[in-house]
Amino acid sequence: MKENINALDEISKGACMGVDAISDILDKVEDNKFKKLLKNQKEFYDDIKKEVDKIYSKYNSEDIAHETNIMTKAMTWSMVNMKTLTDHSNSKIAELLLQGTNMGIVEGKKILNNKKLDDEVSQIINNYVNKQEEFVESLKDYL
Repeated sequence: MKENINALDEISKGACMGVDAISDILDKVEDNKFKKLLKNQKEFYDDIKKEVDKIYSKYNSEDIAHETNIMTKAMTWSMVNMKTLTDHSNSKIAELLLQGTNMGIVEGKKILNNKKLDDEVSQIINNYVNKQEEFVESLKDYL
Protein backbone atom coordinates (compact mmCIF):
# COMPACT_ATOMS: atom_id res chain seq x y z
CA MET A 1 0.00 0.00 0.00
CA LYS A 2 2.76 2.45 0.98
CA GLU A 3 4.63 1.82 -2.28
CA ASN A 4 1.53 2.83 -4.23
CA ILE A 5 1.23 6.05 -2.23
CA ASN A 6 4.90 6.90 -2.71
CA ALA A 7 4.71 6.16 -6.44
CA LEU A 8 1.60 8.29 -6.91
CA ASP A 9 3.15 11.13 -4.90
CA GLU A 10 6.32 11.07 -7.03
CA ILE A 11 4.41 11.06 -10.31
CA SER A 12 2.15 13.84 -9.06
CA LYS A 13 5.16 15.96 -8.10
CA GLY A 14 6.81 15.28 -11.48
CA ALA A 15 3.65 16.29 -13.32
CA CYS A 16 3.37 19.45 -11.23
CA MET A 17 6.98 20.35 -11.98
CA GLY A 18 6.30 19.83 -15.68
CA VAL A 19 3.28 22.13 -15.56
CA ASP A 20 5.26 24.75 -13.63
CA ALA A 21 8.28 24.67 -15.96
CA ILE A 22 6.18 24.85 -19.12
CA SER A 23 4.03 27.63 -17.66
CA ASP A 24 7.17 29.59 -16.80
CA ILE A 25 8.61 29.22 -20.28
CA LEU A 26 5.59 29.32 -22.58
CA ASP A 27 5.54 33.09 -23.04
CA LYS A 28 9.14 32.98 -24.31
CA VAL A 29 8.22 30.68 -27.22
CA GLU A 30 7.39 32.45 -30.46
CA ASP A 31 7.14 29.46 -32.81
CA ASN A 32 3.47 28.41 -32.95
CA LYS A 33 4.18 24.75 -33.69
CA PHE A 34 6.60 24.53 -30.77
CA LYS A 35 4.17 26.38 -28.52
CA LYS A 36 1.44 23.88 -29.45
CA LEU A 37 3.74 20.96 -28.53
CA LEU A 38 4.46 22.54 -25.15
CA LYS A 39 0.78 23.20 -24.49
CA ASN A 40 0.05 19.54 -25.31
CA GLN A 41 2.76 18.43 -22.91
CA LYS A 42 1.41 20.72 -20.19
CA GLU A 43 -2.11 19.41 -20.78
CA PHE A 44 -0.83 15.85 -20.48
CA TYR A 45 0.76 16.64 -17.12
CA ASP A 46 -2.53 18.16 -15.95
CA ASP A 47 -4.35 15.00 -17.05
CA ILE A 48 -1.87 12.72 -15.24
CA LYS A 49 -2.31 14.77 -12.08
CA LYS A 50 -6.10 14.35 -12.36
CA GLU A 51 -5.71 10.58 -12.88
CA VAL A 52 -3.51 10.30 -9.80
CA ASP A 53 -5.90 12.38 -7.72
CA LYS A 54 -8.86 10.27 -8.86
CA ILE A 55 -7.43 7.08 -7.34
CA TYR A 56 -5.27 8.56 -4.56
CA SER A 57 -7.89 8.29 -1.83
CA LYS A 58 -7.97 4.50 -2.34
CA TYR A 59 -4.42 4.35 -1.00
CA ASN A 60 -4.27 7.24 1.44
CA SER A 61 -6.63 9.08 3.74
CA GLU A 62 -5.74 12.35 1.99
CA ASP A 63 -7.83 13.34 -0.99
CA ILE A 64 -5.07 14.40 -3.37
CA ALA A 65 -1.45 13.48 -3.97
CA HIS A 66 1.43 15.67 -2.92
CA GLU A 67 2.42 18.50 -5.20
CA THR A 68 5.59 20.52 -5.48
CA ASN A 69 6.10 22.92 -2.60
CA ILE A 70 6.45 26.68 -2.94
CA MET A 71 10.25 26.51 -2.60
CA THR A 72 10.54 24.01 -5.46
CA LYS A 73 8.23 26.15 -7.59
CA ALA A 74 10.36 29.23 -6.90
CA MET A 75 13.57 27.36 -7.72
CA THR A 76 12.08 26.06 -10.99
CA TRP A 77 10.94 29.55 -11.95
CA SER A 78 14.31 31.14 -11.19
CA MET A 79 16.24 28.36 -12.95
CA VAL A 80 14.12 28.65 -16.09
CA ASN A 81 14.37 32.43 -16.15
CA MET A 82 18.11 32.46 -15.42
CA LYS A 83 18.91 29.89 -18.10
CA THR A 84 16.78 31.67 -20.73
CA LEU A 85 17.73 35.25 -19.83
CA THR A 86 20.17 35.70 -22.70
CA ASP A 87 19.06 32.80 -24.89
CA HIS A 88 15.40 31.93 -25.23
CA SER A 89 15.75 30.25 -28.60
CA ASN A 90 13.75 27.14 -29.40
CA SER A 91 16.95 25.16 -29.07
CA LYS A 92 17.70 26.41 -25.55
CA ILE A 93 14.11 25.91 -24.40
CA ALA A 94 13.98 22.41 -25.91
CA GLU A 95 17.26 21.56 -24.17
CA LEU A 96 15.91 22.63 -20.76
CA LEU A 97 12.65 20.76 -21.25
CA LEU A 98 14.48 17.66 -22.44
CA GLN A 99 16.48 17.62 -19.23
CA GLY A 100 13.35 17.82 -17.10
CA THR A 101 11.41 15.34 -19.20
CA ASN A 102 14.28 12.85 -19.05
CA MET A 103 14.36 13.19 -15.26
CA GLY A 104 10.66 12.27 -15.25
CA ILE A 105 11.32 9.23 -17.41
CA VAL A 106 14.16 8.07 -15.16
CA GLU A 107 12.06 8.51 -12.01
CA GLY A 108 9.10 6.71 -13.56
CA LYS A 109 11.25 3.78 -14.73
CA LYS A 110 12.89 3.48 -11.32
CA ILE A 111 9.47 3.31 -9.69
CA LEU A 112 8.25 0.68 -12.15
CA ASN A 113 11.39 -1.42 -11.82
CA ASN A 114 11.76 -1.29 -8.04
CA LYS A 115 8.31 -1.24 -6.49
CA LYS A 116 5.45 -3.71 -6.28
CA LEU A 117 2.46 -1.68 -7.44
CA ASP A 118 -1.20 -2.29 -8.05
CA ASP A 119 -2.09 -2.58 -11.73
CA GLU A 120 -3.92 0.76 -11.89
CA VAL A 121 -0.92 2.58 -10.40
CA SER A 122 1.48 0.82 -12.77
CA GLN A 123 -0.73 1.73 -15.70
CA ILE A 124 -0.68 5.45 -14.83
CA ILE A 125 3.10 5.40 -14.43
CA ASN A 126 3.60 3.47 -17.67
CA ASN A 127 1.44 6.01 -19.46
CA TYR A 128 3.45 8.82 -17.85
CA VAL A 129 6.77 7.33 -18.97
CA ASN A 130 5.64 6.37 -22.48
CA LYS A 131 4.15 9.78 -23.20
CA GLN A 132 7.24 11.53 -21.91
CA GLU A 133 9.37 9.38 -24.21
CA GLU A 134 7.20 10.61 -27.10
CA PHE A 135 7.71 14.21 -25.96
CA VAL A 136 11.47 13.67 -25.88
CA GLU A 137 11.41 12.63 -29.53
CA SER A 138 9.32 15.67 -30.45
CA LEU A 139 11.52 18.07 -28.45
CA LYS A 140 14.64 16.81 -30.22
CA ASP A 141 13.35 18.42 -33.42
CA TYR A 142 13.85 21.84 -31.80
CA LEU A 143 17.46 21.43 -30.63
